[in-house]
Amino acid sequence: MNDLHAFAQLVKTVEPWRAHLIFVGGWGHRLHAQHERAARLEQEYLFTRDSDLLFTNAPPAAGQIDVALKANGFVEQLQGNHRPPASHYTLGEEDQGFYAEFLTPLIGSPVKRNGEPDATASIAGVTAQKVRYLEVLQPDPWVVSIGNDGVFPLDVRTDVHVAHPLRFMVQKFLIKESRTPAKQAQDVLYVYETLQLFPSCFAQFRQEWKARVAPSMPTQWVNTILREWQATFGVKGGELLTTAAAMATQRPGGLSAREMQHGLRLGYQKIFLDAS
Repeated sequence: MNDLHAFAQLVKTVEPWRAHLIFVGGWGHRLHAQHERAARLEQEYLFTRDSDLLFTNAPPAAGQIDVALKANGFVEQLQGNHRPPASHYTLGEEDQGFYAEFLTPLIGSPVKRNGEPDATASIAGVTAQKVRYLEVLQPDPWVVSIGNDGVFPLDVRTDVHVAHPLRFMVQKFLIKESRTPAKQAQDVLYVYETLQLFPSCFAQFRQEWKARVAPSMPTQWVNTILREWQATFGVKGGELLTTAAAMATQRPGGLSAREMQHGLRLGYQKIFLDAS
């Protein structure tokens, strides 16, 4: 089973809970490309084995997502020594097979009062991993309709929620310090490609940044986002951009670090600086 068929199986399985789930990460990025406002880019997107599903800030009060997953061929695999242990749901027996994982924000201390890590939460039958800064991705999700489109093998059009593209981009800079160099490069490629997908939305993004996104964050977070974004197209971003550009192997003509630098600078100017 290829990744698109596996993803389609996941979408069908979690359909009863779709109002409470947001696709983030690499698959969320793929879904951005299917949005009606997205530019059509002649390229393939980075492959990721895992599909990350973030619970909204109003998670489901009932239902057993784990039961539905198992009934549709997914196998639960417990990870780590946390209580409850984190769960992955794999589809396919290959070592490199597709899997789904569920996420929820880590708010406050990463340690419980009893001294144990506050790393997971049980929600609707699955164990969600708690991760810092995910609350940035919860508000204002966009709806993408997929299926019966020659891309995703779904027989009927199906609406799914994806992280708001602006929130998707700025969250990458909040998590940068916790990421490996390879993951940092992957993230900056995601940001660059998101800018390429939504140039028609820059004015909207600027308004939303001022009115909704920035005011909802601590000032320290806002400063981190602006500083780290500027650094990617500054003199210190060269090695990171070179690594990121090398990951874009499926683009006609390839991608250069200079192209990425220009795109990231332009996006910053259009979104965060006032129009002159």
